[in-house]
Amino acid sequence: MPEDHDEATFSPGLARWGGKPLSKHAREAGIVVRRRVATTSGAVLLGLVALGFAWLADRAQGLFEAIVAAAPLVPLVLTPLVYGLVVWSTRHWAPAAAGSGIPQVIVAARKPDATENSGLSSLRTAGFKFLATLAALGAGASVGREGPTVQIAAAIMQSIYRLFRIPVNSAIIIAGGAAGVSAAFNTPLAGVAFAIEELASAYEQRLAVLVMGAVMISGLVSLGIAGDYLYFGAMHDTLSFGADLLLCPLAGVLGGLFGGLFSRGVLGFGTLERGPLAMLRRRPVLWAVGCGLLVAVIGLASGGTTWGTGYEAARALVEGDPQSLWFGPAKFMATILTTLSGIPGGIFAPSLATGAGFGNILAWLVPTEPAGAVVILGMLAYFVGVVRAPLTAVLIVSEMTDSRAMILPLVATALIADGISALVCKERLYHGLAKAFRSPSEPAIPAPKEG
Repeated sequence: MPEDHDEATFSPGLARWGGKPLSKHAREAGIVVRRRVATTSGAVLLGLVALGFAWLADRAQGLFEAIVAAAPLVPLVLTPLVYGLVVWSTRHWAPAAAGSGIPQVIVAARKPDATENSGLSSLRTAGFKFLATLAALGAGASVGREGPTVQIAAAIMQSIYRLFRIPVNSAIIIAGGAAGVSAAFNTPLAGVAFAIEELASAYEQRLAVLVMGAVMISGLVSLGIAGDYLYFGAMHDTLSFGADLLLCPLAGVLGGLFGGLFSRGVLGFGTLERGPLAMLRRRPVLWAVGCGLLVAVIGLASGGTTWGTGYEAARALVEGDPQSLWFGPAKFMATILTTLSGIPGGIFAPSLATGAGFGNILAWLVPTEPAGAVVILGMLAYFVGVVRAPLTAVLIVSEMTDSRAMILPLVATALIADGISALVCKERLYHGLAKAFRSPSEPAIPAPKEG
């Protein structure tokens, strides 16, 4: 991480008071106070924005479902139309808002003072991302708000620090992104883990303190307003020892395999130079319209379970209510098509929902075990297979479902899924996608250390 610049150099007027130079001790004290005020106010603001974003995202998805209930065939026109319009507007007005948002934060955190990276975590980009993600959810797109929340939160934290005339470094951007994860999922431990495992390439004490402070404050804002909610509901069942020995390897292998295939497909599509798909990729708006049409068809065929985040179906599965065995594969297809279309939106929630669908298939194979416990193994395994962040995944799933009694099976499954996914797709998804936002003159982003 780069060291902070001299605050007096950044803002010369702050080095004097009443025309007299301030002592070194007074300047340092002032710097500490302003940094703490900036962190606190930034974390509070991004927590409020994350909650408002979540509320509006639910309203947008609810509006789409109401439209479908009144006119079931409308998605065949509305969904591809919105996909095309959102991709066109993104490419023309805010290219840095495309996709998840997490790859942009990875690049921005690597060189926060680089002019070419200024748009990756700017308020303008964040504002467009906010609106475009809501538009996507309002058209039934298989996207989540968590990745966009990371980018929006990083932009807010960065802007607050600049408002207080404090130089922006990597730790500030990373802390904002981590607080965004915490506020989006109400998972503070996962926010800290995500910062260290995905956003940062190295661990430093200064980074950890800043991240934990921002995560704690944004988490308190979320807790105070939304209450102590569980994103996917409570699951307190456990598996028998024999079932653990069978299901942990099975879920880990299948989740790692399909999650790795998802990542490999997404990364491979971006490098295609020949063939029909490459020709379509060179016509991004037409490609987005086609993806939107296929997503609409899948949504109608699945009875609407694949629309949006997939939250309702996934929560029902975690709480033990059976769903169609086709939900997992259908959600997989809807999510990869949406991701490849290039519209702004995250893959966190859709991937968790897809994993719950695969867990539902595993639960059908072992009807004597608690279905919810099997479902969260599938949810975790597939999610790890996609994002390759096992510690973050374990903490997110356990915090979102209150399944702490399952922590050992979850850890075992995550490690297996991570290993299998690495064999299928050697490059981590977010770090691979970050290459598209990196300046050609900038050195390659180092891959996170394995282990």
